[in-house]
Amino acid sequence: MSEVVLNAEVRTNTGKHAKQSRTKGMVPGVYYARGEENINVHVPVLALNQFVFTSEAHIIDLHLADGSSHKCILRDVQFDPVTDQPVHFDLQGLKENEKLTIEVPVALMGGTPKGVRDGGMLQHFLHKVRISCLPKDIPEKIEINVAELDINTFIHVRDLSVPNVTFIEAAENAVVGVMPPHVVKEEEAAPAVEEAAKEPEVVGKGKKPEEGAEAAAPAEKAEKGEKKPEKKG
Repeated sequence: MSEVVLNAEVRTNTGKHAKQSRTKGMVPGVYYARGEENINVHVPVLALNQFVFTSEAHIIDLHLADGSSHKCILRDVQFDPVTDQPVHFDLQGLKENEKLTIEVPVALMGGTPKGVRDGGMLQHFLHKVRISCLPKDIPEKIEINVAELDINTFIHVRDLSVPNVTFIEAAENAVVGVMPPHVVKEEEAAPAVEEAAKEPEVVGKGKKPEEGAEAAAPAEKAEKGEKKPEKKG
């Protein structure tokens, strides 16, 4: 795994006062390691973004203004719910001979899977997987070749293998696979078509039924040729 330098300044404003760093375009954070005192730091937003918005894992070589340096990883980042910008971060110090648990990105290789060319749909279920290993064995990413995946074929955590790395995820969890195409059956679509074909009922306006019947009576008599009885005499 590659190492990337992160220059940071030690900060004295903690707790609620950490917002003073943000007003200056800095992101407050903390470095911690077993057996060492925590160090409160802050770094420029752009400097931190290269570790936050990336598809690879990195070991961070933290350089402080006093000349000291610390090997660490980015353990956690908190984001502003409105701007989605990082507002705080945690750095965990690394011990050369101590294993650690870390999430590593999963990268799909090999181009378009065979099953997708046959009409299936590629589903990427796990974009990161948790692993345990020594710092020197941390992979930048877990590469999976999906070129030969057929429809209804999946790659699970149990199928992954990286030297000196133990996967912490459940073995039966699917990482990636090709799902069959979704076909709408004709009988399922028929009711909707029939419903759309029906013409809306027309509700007539006018007199009440009984009023209409009474009004129609004279007309019916006229059609039958009925005449009023002639007066005698």
